[in-house]
Amino acid sequence: MERCGWSLKSELLKAYHDREWGVPVFDEHKHFEFLTLEAAQAGLSWATILGKRENYRRAYDGFDPRRVAGYDAAKKAALLADAGLVRNRLKIEASIVNAGKFLEIQQEFGSFSAYIWRFTAGRPVDGQRQRLEDLPAATALSETVSRDLKQRGFRFLGSVVMYAHLQAVGLVNDHLVTCFRYAEIKALSPAL
Repeated sequence: MERCGWSLKSELLKAYHDREWGVPVFDEHKHFEFLTLEAAQAGLSWATILGKRENYRRAYDGFDPRRVAGYDAAKKAALLADAGLVRNRLKIEASIVNAGKFLEIQQEFGSFSAYIWRFTAGRPVDGQRQRLEDLPAATALSETVSRDLKQRGFRFLGSVVMYAHLQAVGLVNDHLVTCFRYAEIKALSPAL
């Protein structure tokens, strides 16, 4: 069974690739989880963040944006002291700010899913990538989404981080065409 080469570096990456990466997401908590984890990843490897994912779920109350938006100074200090997280003050502060902005988008559009999927007219972009070298770090789409989120006050969600989000939550199918998941993901049809 052929997989995207990046997933072969560890069992954790392989499991993530085989079960989650590229599957269209409509769940609000899952969107917020990926936004938070991807912002924490900036400058680090995704494998590092996946290894800390359960710690993040615990520390961030299951990625409930309402709870995270209400975190006070004591909770921020606890997050900064938690060795199971990336203890970067700016990233932790950004996650709390982003939670509030996430709620604003839900209020305006009815859901974060409705907001994000409108950038692709409700259908995943088929990357049709032949080789790992064909995978871009960012695209015009990720730049557009990033710019819009920044204008809304989000932090740590630049074009590269946003492209990782678009790939992770299935707005872009960037499985290599030779990967067994490519056709499976392509067959999934979002119902918006």
